[in-house]
Amino acid sequence: MAAYRLTSRTLWAALTVVIVSGARPVQAGSAAQPGQTVGLPVGAQLPVGLYFVNLSSFGTRSTQPRDSSTNVNLPTLAWATPWDVAGARLQFFFTQPVAAASSRGAPYQSGIGQQLLAAQLAWDLGGDVGVSYLFGGYLPIQTRFLTQSASLTHRFAASYTGQDWNLTANLLYGVFLDTRSPSGTIYPDYLNLDLTMTRKFGKWQVGAVAYGSSDLPTGVGSYRPQGQIAVGGLVGYNFGPVNLQAYLTRDVVQRNYGGREIRGWLRAIVPLYQDRGEVEPNRTLVTRRQAE
Repeated sequence: MAAYRLTSRTLWAALTVVIVSGARPVQAGSAAQPGQTVGLPVGAQLPVGLYFVNLSSFGTRSTQPRDSSTNVNLPTLAWATPWDVAGARLQFFFTQPVAAASSRGAPYQSGIGQQLLAAQLAWDLGGDVGVSYLFGGYLPIQTRFLTQSASLTHRFAASYTGQDWNLTANLLYGVFLDTRSPSGTIYPDYLNLDLTMTRKFGKWQVGAVAYGSSDLPTGVGSYRPQGQIAVGGLVGYNFGPVNLQAYLTRDVVQRNYGGREIRGWLRAIVPLYQDRGEVEPNRTLVTRRQAE
């Protein structure tokens, strides 16, 4: 849940934009960090409750003459309400990103990223299958080295959570309200796809993850669209009230980023309140059905 990009075609890190050197136009990127939802069954209903989720990641991209690095933190509050709308559970999300970046060995810059406010409808279709639709917006900010323009996000997810599996696909479509910043940064609309295939073995969770992203056409001839495909593996452990997940990903394809990236991720899921009628004691909730 963040925006990204550092220096001309170098980094894609959440909520990071970078100024291109020389006379070429400044470029921007996705308002949602690619890969940020892998590992989660985002198509399924959450049990009623309030949750704190933090995803922290650090990535290094093999740019020249020196590597470029970014650290992204996405603290999120998630509220699964007891209310149904059109047969779906109504859920709300708030994210306040914080990012730090170093382009080609330059000193790190850090700052507060764009807040995300979103609502989601999640339908239980039966047979351990769920689908969801999320609609939200990234608020404008004035942090200079980050994406500044407001944007809308649409997310369409489907999950299968039976037999201790988590098979999830989440398509993210972002639309910027202003296509250029006052400094000339181009903000392309974007598509991201996050994929998860994991299985639980007792308290452990292991599996494969992948994600891809692509800028959509801007109509600006000088703009070079960016994109990538990354794959990796995930391991998680349920400590009781807290669930931890870690995954490592690497680009297998990249376009106009200046090099491939390897990134490590760590997620903590902490229930702040749960409806005990839906969740077993000492069970970290992953989905409503898995908690039955």
